[in-house]
Amino acid sequence: MTARSNWDSTHERPGDAESSRHPPELIFARYVGGRRCPSQKLGECIVAARRGEGYVWIGLHNPSEATMETLGVRLGLHELAIEDAVHGHRRSKLERFEEHLFFVISTVAYVEHGEDEAAEIVTTGELMVFLGEWYVMTSRHSGPSRMPEVRAEVEQDSDDMPLGPSRVLYASLSVAIDDFERVAQQMEEDVEDCEELVFGNDGVPDVERAYEIKRELIEFRRCVGPLGAPLTALYTRDFPHIGDDAKPYFRELSERVQQVRETVAAMEDQLTNILQAALARASMADNRDMRKISAAVAILAIPTTLGAIYGMNFSDMPELSWAGSYYVVMGVNVVGMLVLYLLFRRFKWL
Repeated sequence: MTARSNWDSTHERPGDAESSRHPPELIFARYVGGRRCPSQKLGECIVAARRGEGYVWIGLHNPSEATMETLGVRLGLHELAIEDAVHGHRRSKLERFEEHLFFVISTVAYVEHGEDEAAEIVTTGELMVFLGEWYVMTSRHSGPSRMPEVRAEVEQDSDDMPLGPSRVLYASLSVAIDDFERVAQQMEEDVEDCEELVFGNDGVPDVERAYEIKRELIEFRRCVGPLGAPLTALYTRDFPHIGDDAKPYFRELSERVQQVRETVAAMEDQLTNILQAALARASMADNRDMRKISAAVAILAIPTTLGAIYGMNFSDMPELSWAGSYYVVMGVNVVGMLVLYLLFRRFKWL
């Protein structure tokens, strides 16, 4: 029976006695020549890997502190890396310890949403990779699982990609960057839809959606940006357990991340321009409304003024005794309002 792992569709373990003695968040397998070996005890896998018979891949999902401390003793992990694996770390980074490398990979996924749903667009998580000479351990926290794709890439036949723990690190990074590219493409479509939403009608532009996308884009950038420096270090510096024949593959990943970063920067600039144009358009719409209101107030000021004058009820107002004075005043009222209306129409205030 081959060992299952936490990158399978469920976290259930095989129904054997040995599996039941391990924590449910811990799954393992030993690889020799790129192939998984038949199921063994974890201790037997570690002993065989220490002898040079392949390497052990340990998979974790939200590991407990007790599990990490036990594995830390058996694998010789640094206590700071163990603490990060238990509590999580929000930014991508690469740390070199005496006997192993510790890589944190920020992961992203696109969240489908309805037209009227104001939900998050991008959800984030993290995947941590401990890389030693004869072992590799992956620990996944939040975010959707993409480990089936990682396992498939590790187990695929390849004449070029070196075998060993570094292949798991490469596959984990490759799948994470695939998600970066997929999310970037989907967010580009959102930005285009936002542009149509802002400028596609003659009324007041709706900028709320643009602000939502910009907020999610900033979160996306926080995941993509920090990954560039660790990837550059992998192919420009000498690290244990990263052979020279593996460095070109990490350089290719670094170039892909740089392309995503450029795409994100372009989308941010585009959204900034959309927001500025939308705000300018909204300001122009407000100015048009204010001109209409001002014109209406000016026109209504004429009957208001005449009504206020004749409402004072002074006795010495000679026109009150004239024949037809009421019609004269009403005529002045109508002519004055009509003249103002025509002037405002000419000035395009109405």
